Amino acid sequence: MKLRRTLLTLAAAATAALSLTAALPASAQQNYKSEYRLSLVLGTAFPWGQGGQIWANKVKEKTHGRINIKLYPGVSLIQGDQTREFSALRQGVIDMAVGSTINWSPQVRQLNLFALPFLMPDYAAIDALTQGEVGQDIFTTLENDGVVPLAWGENGYRELSNSKRPVRLPDDMKGLKIRVVGSPLFVDTFTALGANPTQMSWADAQPAFASGAVDGQENPLSLFIAAKLPTVNQKHLTLWGYIADPLIFVVNKEVWNSWTPADREAVHQAAIEAGKEEIAIARKGMVEPGQPLIKEIAAQGVNVVQLTPAERAAFVKATRPVYDKWKSQIGPDLVNKAEKAIEARKK
Repeated sequence: MKLRRTLLTLAAAATAALSLTAALPASAQQNYKSEYRLSLVLGTAFPWGQGGQIWANKVKEKTHGRINIKLYPGVSLIQGDQTREFSALRQGVIDMAVGSTINWSPQVRQLNLFALPFLMPDYAAIDALTQGEVGQDIFTTLENDGVVPLAWGENGYRELSNSKRPVRLPDDMKGLKIRVVGSPLFVDTFTALGANPTQMSWADAQPAFASGAVDGQENPLSLFIAAKLPTVNQKHLTLWGYIADPLIFVVNKEVWNSWTPADREAVHQAAIEAGKEEIAIARKGMVEPGQPLIKEIAAQGVNVVQLTPAERAAFVKATRPVYDKWKSQIGPDLVNKAEKAIEARKK
């Protein structure tokens, strides 16, 4: 009797194993990789990298270990060249990414929308775009370009710092050598303001700040603190909120198609959840009363300038020709839709 029960138990276990195997198509069983490569510009010391880690953890949990993700910060899979990340993702050099709309904009012109100077005046404006019809339009564009976009994250508003002087008006920027990412729109914007925009990778930028070869930069405050920029002469900080940088959780299309529908849904839900958590991390210290992140920066000896409405308006006016030029390049219909969504937002 005991032997019979044992045989029945073994038979049931074998049947369950066969059922589980049958649930996975033969192609999926063969094509699943032992590890999937997730590209990031910044590591887990930053909200960007934390978002990638949260996604990886959630995917492993939701797929019961079938999909394992390894993080590759510093865009190390492509020798640190941020602007090549999207192309490498399409080609399959990269399996997955949490990517910047700025870095991918040279390949996808519509992503320049988010870098139009002074388009998005507050967090509600960002949400009106990414979480609304404009965000869906952008995702459709990315799908047509050969990748699978799943969720939005956020790198944050890019604020201006430099080693020379406080910046309150466009005239204060004349002659400042400012590090910018490899985007023509950034070059146009800073040239219009009288600065000297200098394109270089982030890895090269920090030594340049320390040596004085470059005067300043523009990046989210979370990076300003995590990268310890006050220690490399960035003593003047201007909060101007001229652009924000949404992030996108994306999977290579061939990798996506190699997974079962159930695992695709698990990865998708994990991305949505990770994106929401990452956005909260990126905004921490800026949405609470008193904006404690600004106080933390000031406590490090940084001169923090907060623009008056009139001062901000001077920057808007100085960059308006750039805005109009790029509106036609991005697509007037998309930009008009974005402007209407922002105007109708709930503040």
